[in-house]
Amino acid sequence: MEIPYTVRPRPDTGVYNGKMGIWLFLASEIMLFGALFSTLILLYIGSPEGLWHDSVSHLSVPLATFNTLVLIASSVTVVMSWASLKMQDLGKYRIYMGLTVLLALVFLVVKGFEYNEKFSHGYFPKTNTFYAVYFVMTGLHALHIIGGVIVNLYLLFPGTRMWETEPERFTNRIECAGLYWHFVDLVWIFLFPVLYLML
Repeated sequence: MEIPYTVRPRPDTGVYNGKMGIWLFLASEIMLFGALFSTLILLYIGSPEGLWHDSVSHLSVPLATFNTLVLIASSVTVVMSWASLKMQDLGKYRIYMGLTVLLALVFLVVKGFEYNEKFSHGYFPKTNTFYAVYFVMTGLHALHIIGGVIVNLYLLFPGTRMWETEPERFTNRIECAGLYWHFVDLVWIFLFPVLYLML
């Protein structure tokens, strides 16, 4: 059965189909990261005393704090890009979406420096349980960021052609992309304290 695209909210769900689709996708992503966070807690509880604390001491809290601020700023810019379209201002949309992509790339570059620092000191996923969890969770998060960058770059350049013919549908696409981006940011807001501050 084909589900037609709707621009306006459906009476049975209260949202348009694209938004319902992104919420269902994000629900599956929550289950994925929820399982990883549960694994992290169970491995932490069962690990030898001192192992995780010694490993956490090698993480850079200042870099992670900077990256947290970068992602929070990118959440603001992605909302502003959507709001600009709601106000019929494609020029401002391009600026804010461009800033969102730029901030995401800054995050990835900083994370790359952080990974390089770990590798140069001989810390790899095989080093111990903490680093296995650290690299899996932050690496998976980084892959989600890369996916978001690809989608946002498409919406910033070739995707904007839809604005000329179907502006409301294009605005809805930006809203869906924004919901995904907020999810990616929210995952990091949980990862940061759990990995860098609490263990």
